[in-house]
Amino acid sequence: QMPGKYFDDLTVGARIQHSLGRTVTEMDNVLFSALTMNPQPLHLNEDFASRTSFGQRIVNGIFTMGLVVGLTVSELTEGTIVANLSYERVTHPRPVFHGDTIYVETEVLEMRDSASRPDCGLVRLRHVGKNQTDAVVIELERTVLFLKRPT
Repeated sequence: QMPGKYFDDLTVGARIQHSLGRTVTEMDNVLFSALTMNPQPLHLNEDFASRTSFGQRIVNGIFTMGLVVGLTVSELTEGTIVANLSYERVTHPRPVFHGDTIYVETEVLEMRDSASRPDCGLVRLRHVGKNQTDAVVIELERTVLFLKRPT
Protein backbone atom coordinates (compact mmCIF):
# COMPACT_ATOMS: atom_id res chain seq x y z
CA GLN A 1 0.00 0.00 0.00
CA MET A 2 1.36 3.39 -0.99
CA PRO A 3 1.26 6.25 1.54
CA GLY A 4 -0.12 8.72 -1.01
CA LYS A 5 -3.82 9.34 -1.50
CA TYR A 6 -5.72 7.87 -4.40
CA PHE A 7 -8.23 9.89 -6.42
CA ASP A 8 -11.03 8.13 -4.48
CA ASP A 9 -9.60 9.31 -1.15
CA LEU A 10 -9.95 13.01 -2.00
CA THR A 11 -12.95 15.34 -1.88
CA VAL A 12 -13.40 18.88 -3.12
CA GLY A 13 -12.81 21.27 -0.25
CA ALA A 14 -10.60 18.87 1.69
CA ARG A 15 -7.58 20.49 3.37
CA ILE A 16 -4.36 18.80 4.36
CA GLN A 17 -1.96 20.44 6.79
CA HIS A 18 1.27 18.69 5.86
CA SER A 19 3.33 17.62 8.84
CA LEU A 20 6.78 18.07 7.31
CA GLY A 21 8.53 21.40 7.42
CA ARG A 22 11.98 22.22 6.08
CA THR A 23 14.48 24.92 6.87
CA VAL A 24 16.01 26.50 3.78
CA THR A 25 19.78 26.85 3.90
CA GLU A 26 22.26 29.03 2.07
CA MET A 27 23.59 25.91 0.38
CA ASP A 28 20.10 25.07 -0.96
CA ASN A 29 19.80 28.48 -2.56
CA VAL A 30 23.32 28.75 -3.98
CA LEU A 31 23.43 25.17 -5.29
CA PHE A 32 19.96 25.38 -6.87
CA SER A 33 20.79 28.70 -8.52
CA ALA A 34 24.08 27.30 -9.84
CA LEU A 35 22.53 24.05 -11.08
CA THR A 36 19.83 25.96 -12.95
CA MET A 37 22.31 28.48 -14.42
CA ASN A 38 20.61 31.40 -12.65
CA PRO A 39 23.24 34.09 -11.89
CA GLN A 40 20.72 36.51 -10.32
CA PRO A 41 22.71 38.53 -7.75
CA LEU A 42 19.64 38.68 -5.47
CA HIS A 43 20.30 34.98 -4.84
CA LEU A 44 24.10 34.84 -4.97
CA ASN A 45 25.70 38.18 -4.10
CA GLU A 46 25.30 39.25 -0.46
CA ASP A 47 26.91 42.65 -1.09
CA PHE A 48 24.50 43.42 -3.92
CA ALA A 49 21.47 42.04 -2.07
CA SER A 50 22.31 43.99 1.10
CA ARG A 51 21.73 47.20 -0.88
CA THR A 52 18.25 46.16 -2.08
CA SER A 53 14.95 46.60 -0.29
CA PHE A 54 15.34 43.03 1.02
CA GLY A 55 18.61 43.84 2.79
CA GLN A 56 19.91 40.32 2.18
CA ARG A 57 19.86 37.52 -0.36
CA ILE A 58 16.49 35.97 -1.14
CA VAL A 59 15.88 32.32 -1.97
CA ASN A 60 15.29 31.41 -5.61
CA GLY A 61 11.51 31.31 -6.15
CA ILE A 62 11.64 28.20 -8.33
CA PHE A 63 13.42 26.37 -5.50
CA THR A 64 10.67 27.54 -3.14
CA MET A 65 8.00 26.21 -5.50
CA GLY A 66 9.74 22.84 -5.81
CA LEU A 67 10.18 22.61 -2.05
CA VAL A 68 6.50 23.35 -1.40
CA VAL A 69 5.39 20.65 -3.84
CA GLY A 70 7.97 18.24 -2.41
CA LEU A 71 6.75 18.76 1.15
CA THR A 72 3.32 17.45 0.07
CA VAL A 73 4.50 14.19 -1.51
CA SER A 74 4.61 11.82 1.47
CA GLU A 75 1.06 12.65 2.59
CA LEU A 76 -0.56 13.26 -0.79
CA THR A 77 0.99 11.80 -3.94
CA GLU A 78 3.67 9.26 -3.04
CA GLY A 79 3.11 6.34 -5.39
CA THR A 80 -0.44 7.38 -6.31
CA ILE A 81 0.02 9.82 -9.19
CA VAL A 82 0.77 9.31 -12.85
CA ALA A 83 1.95 12.86 -13.57
CA ASN A 84 1.83 16.53 -12.71
CA LEU A 85 -0.03 18.13 -15.62
CA SER A 86 0.26 21.84 -14.88
CA TYR A 87 1.40 24.52 -12.47
CA GLU A 88 -0.63 27.72 -12.48
CA ARG A 89 -1.25 30.95 -10.60
CA VAL A 90 2.11 30.91 -8.83
CA THR A 91 2.55 33.94 -6.57
CA HIS A 92 5.33 34.88 -4.17
CA PRO A 93 3.77 37.46 -1.79
CA ARG A 94 6.85 37.51 0.49
CA PRO A 95 10.46 36.46 -0.01
CA VAL A 96 12.06 33.41 1.56
CA PHE A 97 15.37 33.99 3.33
CA HIS A 98 18.13 31.63 4.40
CA GLY A 99 17.05 30.07 7.69
CA ASP A 100 13.31 30.28 7.04
CA THR A 101 11.34 27.09 7.69
CA ILE A 102 8.59 26.32 5.19
CA TYR A 103 5.31 24.51 5.93
CA VAL A 104 2.51 23.69 3.48
CA GLU A 105 -1.26 23.38 3.43
CA THR A 106 -3.09 21.84 0.47
CA GLU A 107 -6.70 22.37 -0.57
CA VAL A 108 -8.51 20.21 -3.14
CA LEU A 109 -10.17 22.65 -5.57
CA GLU A 110 -11.62 20.46 -8.32
CA MET A 111 -11.86 16.81 -9.30
CA ARG A 112 -13.03 14.94 -12.37
CA ASP A 113 -12.66 11.53 -13.92
CA SER A 114 -10.11 11.24 -16.71
CA ALA A 115 -11.76 10.99 -20.13
CA SER A 116 -8.90 8.94 -21.58
CA ARG A 117 -7.81 6.88 -18.57
CA PRO A 118 -10.61 5.16 -16.65
CA ASP A 119 -8.15 4.17 -13.92
CA CYS A 120 -7.33 7.83 -13.19
CA GLY A 121 -8.81 11.17 -12.20
CA LEU A 122 -7.66 14.75 -12.49
CA VAL A 123 -7.37 16.86 -9.36
CA ARG A 124 -6.63 20.58 -9.13
CA LEU A 125 -4.83 21.42 -5.90
CA ARG A 126 -3.93 24.68 -4.21
CA HIS A 127 -0.74 24.70 -2.15
CA VAL A 128 0.03 27.51 0.30
CA GLY A 129 3.56 27.71 1.69
CA LYS A 130 4.13 29.61 4.91
CA ASN A 131 7.25 30.43 6.88
CA GLN A 132 7.87 29.92 10.59
CA THR A 133 5.93 33.09 11.45
CA ASP A 134 2.89 31.83 9.49
CA ALA A 135 3.46 34.42 6.72
CA VAL A 136 2.46 33.21 3.25
CA VAL A 137 5.54 33.05 1.02
CA ILE A 138 4.09 31.20 -1.98
CA GLU A 139 0.75 30.10 -3.37
CA LEU A 140 0.22 27.93 -6.41
CA GLU A 141 -2.25 25.66 -8.11
CA ARG A 142 -1.36 22.44 -9.87
CA THR A 143 -3.28 19.80 -11.72
CA VAL A 144 -2.37 16.20 -10.99
CA LEU A 145 -3.37 12.94 -12.68
CA PHE A 146 -4.07 10.62 -9.74
CA LEU A 147 -4.54 6.87 -9.86
CA LYS A 148 -7.90 5.54 -8.70
CA ARG A 149 -7.81 2.99 -5.92
CA PRO A 150 -7.19 -0.49 -7.37
CA THR A 151 -10.24 -2.75 -7.17
